[in-house]
Amino acid sequence: MSLHPVVARVTDRIREKSAPSRARYLQLVERMAGRDRGSDRLGCANVAHAFASMPQDARFKVITERAPNLGIVTAYNDMLSAHAPYAGFPDVLKDEARRHGATAQVAGGVPAMCDGVTQGTPAMDLSLFSRDVIAMATAVALSHDVFDGALLLGICDKIVPGLLIGALQFGHLPMVFVPGGPMPSGLSNTEKAKVRELAAQGQVGRAELMEAEQKAYHTVGTCTFYGTANSNQMLMEAMGLHVPGAAFIQPQDGLREALTREAVRTLLGNVKTRRFTPIGRQVDERCIVNAMAALLATGGSTNHLIHWVAVARAAGIAIDWDDFAELSSVVPLVARVYPNGQADVNAFQAAGGPGYVIRELLGAGLMHDDVLTVREGGLREYTRVPVNDNGLQWRDTGASRDESVLRPAAQPFSVTGGLKLLTGQLGRSVIKISAVPQDRHLVEAPARIFDTQDALLRAFQAGELEEACRSNGSNGLVCVVRFQGPQANGMPELHKLTPSLSVLQNKGYRVALVTDGRMSGASGKVPAAIHVSPEAAAGGPLGLLRDGDVVRLDAEAGRLEVLVPHEDWIRREHARLPASQAEDNGMGLGRELFAAFRRNAAEAEQGACTWL
Repeated sequence: MSLHPVVARVTDRIREKSAPSRARYLQLVERMAGRDRGSDRLGCANVAHAFASMPQDARFKVITERAPNLGIVTAYNDMLSAHAPYAGFPDVLKDEARRHGATAQVAGGVPAMCDGVTQGTPAMDLSLFSRDVIAMATAVALSHDVFDGALLLGICDKIVPGLLIGALQFGHLPMVFVPGGPMPSGLSNTEKAKVRELAAQGQVGRAELMEAEQKAYHTVGTCTFYGTANSNQMLMEAMGLHVPGAAFIQPQDGLREALTREAVRTLLGNVKTRRFTPIGRQVDERCIVNAMAALLATGGSTNHLIHWVAVARAAGIAIDWDDFAELSSVVPLVARVYPNGQADVNAFQAAGGPGYVIRELLGAGLMHDDVLTVREGGLREYTRVPVNDNGLQWRDTGASRDESVLRPAAQPFSVTGGLKLLTGQLGRSVIKISAVPQDRHLVEAPARIFDTQDALLRAFQAGELEEACRSNGSNGLVCVVRFQGPQANGMPELHKLTPSLSVLQNKGYRVALVTDGRMSGASGKVPAAIHVSPEAAAGGPLGLLRDGDVVRLDAEAGRLEVLVPHEDWIRREHARLPASQAEDNGMGLGRELFAAFRRNAAEAEQGACTWL
């Protein structure tokens, strides 16, 4: 199948606008790759320090026999259910390396915070910035510069983008990402959401809510909804950075260890044969477009409209929301996974998983098949699924085993990817409409302005929002939560708002959210114009809005407007972040240490990068 003309056009545009920065990046990759290996290049004292903790025979291998030495960067902690399985991975990886005449070392660990724990708390203000901390920590780990390749262990929201950004600073090395898999299904995501909505209305208490949450999040493994963490895993498959089909095999499955060992064999295959597939060459504009297409086709997390902009920039590639939006116009939605459907990621995997999605997109000309991957067989290998049949093997994905979850590209759930770019007087923003009911794609209603999410929740609990919906003549309300961007407070997710706004929508009111903050990858059914740029704290137009202004959010036309006379609008004074709130944003739970991040953060559409 020839490449779809829109995919070709977007790729060419990205290649053209990225040419100078990509050329500089690749020059560095070539220069670093051309050096002698670390144990030959470094001074004797440096080498002795690097390998002092190794057993004598391993030291002999790496120094005298010049055996490959692999670095392991791990996001292990046992606070995150998704990362707890990584506790034993280094021993497995080292053992497999030894079996093939190589050595491996844990080069370093990176922090990994759980947004599920910090959601709605001040600690969430650190969440987005933790991505760049993880990138820096990855760079510190690999800066010992004695590795012939690296294995990267991480799964969740900011961890994979952070690892990838850090890895791309060592673009001369071949690398393989090693996932851990999702937890088995517990209480369904739909039932969990219902209990949350009941709790928001005071119809169930803390005990009932706690019971439901613990049934949903009940053991080790990634959370089972298709949020940012599981979107990460889909994108790693689409970029060819995993062992094929590794994403959604559960930690308890015997296949999991086989795939983990295969990651070592895959990496060593590239190192020993000198197949020049360093990660910096792999992650090119075609690879980035493949990731974008996979995100759109599966209704993945909107957080990646920030993260993958940053990932691309780390490889010298410039993308923006126009690129996402144009691809969304032709990439069909072929998956329905919660919050875009009822199924969880285990059902997604059982129906065909990433292999099915990649096969369908390649077949429709919506992904590039001429890309480098960690496997010699290229991206076509990622259309198969792994099985443990007298050893690790791969088989054809076959037809969808559940067309309520996965459909062919020729018969999709939607002919577009469900992502829309919104422009207008209120700035540039994005909306994911794949989970939003068709009759809610347009909301025009008076605005109620909030400077914090807690203020909105207090208004909901006091009945003020429902009263406003009833009394303003439009049967609706646009809730605006501003001063939530990277420079204001680190751009926390506002997922805590979802149950309350869902309650209003379920009662028949036409409600929408407009914010310069983020929404969780698990949010979706309430129309939300998010990531509004420029943000209010940087002088963006949300600072000009006033209570009662009529806001029009039109996802079909791609517009976000305020129906205020132009003369009035241009005379308004810009609201400022209250001094007390600005002070609160920077104090407590370590937020003091991130003042420089807030000062230097780029806009959301520039990846909210703090390292530019």
